[in-house]
Amino acid sequence: MAERPQTVGEALAAARGRVPASEARLLLREILGCSAAQIAAYPERALGAEAVGRFAELLERRAAGEPVAYLLGEREFYGRRFGVSPAVLIPRPETELIVELVLARLTAAATPRVLDLGTGSGALAVTLALELPGARVCAVDRSPAALEVARANAAALGARVDWVESDWFAALAPGRFDFIVANPPYIADDDPHLAEGDVRFEPRGALASGTAGLDDLRRIAAAAPGFLAPGGWLLMEHGYDQAAAVRALLVAAGLADVGSARDLAGIERVTFGRRP
Repeated sequence: MAERPQTVGEALAAARGRVPASEARLLLREILGCSAAQIAAYPERALGAEAVGRFAELLERRAAGEPVAYLLGEREFYGRRFGVSPAVLIPRPETELIVELVLARLTAAATPRVLDLGTGSGALAVTLALELPGARVCAVDRSPAALEVARANAAALGARVDWVESDWFAALAPGRFDFIVANPPYIADDDPHLAEGDVRFEPRGALASGTAGLDDLRRIAAAAPGFLAPGGWLLMEHGYDQAAAVRALLVAAGLADVGSARDLAGIERVTFGRRP
């Protein structure tokens, strides 16, 4: 007698205790190509052998700590879906603050020039290109694999961005930008959080930056004024306890109107300054 197929409800029950229920439902939705409402409404739906095997594989990988975004191959950012892979940092909601700060600082200029440093998945560059249709956006990353992911996201979402393989400003032609944005590495090299949770699977080069986590922030702050147009803004994301240090870096670089903005959790997350 043939074994009865496993149902949606049984598969989710078997996952209980191994991963959060919300993640199990998300993984099963991806496999079945259905909505959350369909998962909830039809727990008796039978799963084919291929779906059962795929679900078991994803559960095993998630239970071992692999990020859901890498398992699904995508993550939402500013209301859009971005493809991700282990070659890039997973976009996070707090980085959306940079987009809001740029939009709030727009002047009458119809074609702002924007530079995204360390673009990774391209989340910032692509979002700004789509939110500012008249903008000229350039994005750099030193990782060819990251740029491949970013280019694919731009193509999928219909954004026009110039991509440059570069270690920060090193390969850029002389230019003047109205906005330079960056979400650089800002975790200390010996921070124990690098060995915990999702970040274990993310590229270390996109996370760690020296003994205090400030090495890349310092490099960007020092070089940025040479690439900013008069009145142009530098905006950088940083760690929860680094705002004062980053403000000092921007002041030392000669920027004016230096300040920090808090994310939805109330943490000073982005520091900015303007070239006089």
